[in-house]
Amino acid sequence: MIEKLNKKRLLLFLALAFGIAWLVSLFIYLKGGLAQSPLLIPELNLSLAAVLLAGGVMMAPALANLLTRALTREGKSDLWLKPARHAKPWRFWLLAWLLPAVGTILGALLYFALFPSAFDRNLETLRAMLSSAAPDQNISPWTYLLMNTLQALLLAPILNALFCFGEEFGWRAYLLPRLLPLGTRRAVLLTGLIWGVWHAPVIAMGHNYGLDYPGAPWLGIVAMIWFCAALGTIFSWLTLKEGSVWPAVIGHGAINGIAALGLVAQKGAPNTLLGPAPTGLIGGLFFTLLALVLLLKPGALAPGKEKWRPEPILLPQDGEPNPPKPE
Repeated sequence: MIEKLNKKRLLLFLALAFGIAWLVSLFIYLKGGLAQSPLLIPELNLSLAAVLLAGGVMMAPALANLLTRALTREGKSDLWLKPARHAKPWRFWLLAWLLPAVGTILGALLYFALFPSAFDRNLETLRAMLSSAAPDQNISPWTYLLMNTLQALLLAPILNALFCFGEEFGWRAYLLPRLLPLGTRRAVLLTGLIWGVWHAPVIAMGHNYGLDYPGAPWLGIVAMIWFCAALGTIFSWLTLKEGSVWPAVIGHGAINGIAALGLVAQKGAPNTLLGPAPTGLIGGLFFTLLALVLLLKPGALAPGKEKWRPEPILLPQDGEPNPPKPE
C-alpha cells in the first residue's frame, strides 16, 4: 500500500493537476467553448481556447508536480529529467518517435477497410478546402497530404514537445513513480486511467470527438479514457525503460502531430468513436493491442538495465511485497 505521506502527496498532486486544468476548462467554456472561442490573432486563426489549452490545461500536470514538491518540501529528487538510463538509448527514442505514426496509419487503414464508403479516394473534401483557402494556387491534395505527413513524422515530435512536456512531466515523471509501490502493472494502468479522466471537460466541449455522436459526451469521455489507458501504458513503458520522461514527451508530441491524418481522407462526417483517428476504438486498436502485450507479458514493464542510477525509487514487481526503504 501507499504510505500515508505519499498518499498526501498524491492527493495534493491530483487536486492541483485536476483543479488547475478543470478551472481553465471552465473559463474556456464560459468564453464560448472550443467552437465559439474568440480569436486572438485572426490572421493565424488563433483562438483564446487554443492558447488556454496549450498554456493552461496541458501545463497543469507539470505545475502540479512543481507545486506539490514545493508545498511538501519533497525537493528535486527523482525528476526523471536525465535523458537516458542506457549508454545507447536510441532504440526507445526511435520507438517513441515512430510508434505513434505506425499505430495511427494502421488504425486508419483498418477503419477504412471496414468502412470503405467512408474513404475519400480522390480527396475531394481536402481539395475543396485547399481551393477555398488558396483559390489562386493549384495545390494538389496528394502533395499537400504528403507534405503534412512528412512534417508530422519529422518535425511534430519536436515542435509539440514543449506543450506535451507539461502533461508528461506530471503523469509519467511524478504520478507513475509514486504509484509503483502498488505494483508496476497497476501503477501503469492507473496512471493511464487517471490521465483519461483528466480530459473529461475538454471532451465534453467537443475535443477529439465533436458533439454530434451517440451518447455524447459520456461515450466520448469513456473512449478517451480507453485511449489514454492504452497510450499511457506505452508511454509509461518507454519512461520506465529509459528512466527518463523524454521518450514519453517525444511520443506524445508525435501522436499529437499525426492523429488527424486519417481525417483528411474521410468522406463526410466520421464516426469519431470508432475512427479513423487513433482516439477511436478502431483507429486506436494498434495501441490497445500493444498495451495489452506490455501489461500481460511478464517483465515487459520492468525498468531496463541502467548505466547510472538516480535517487532510489522502489520498483516492486507485481505480486511481490514492497521492499524495505533504503536507509
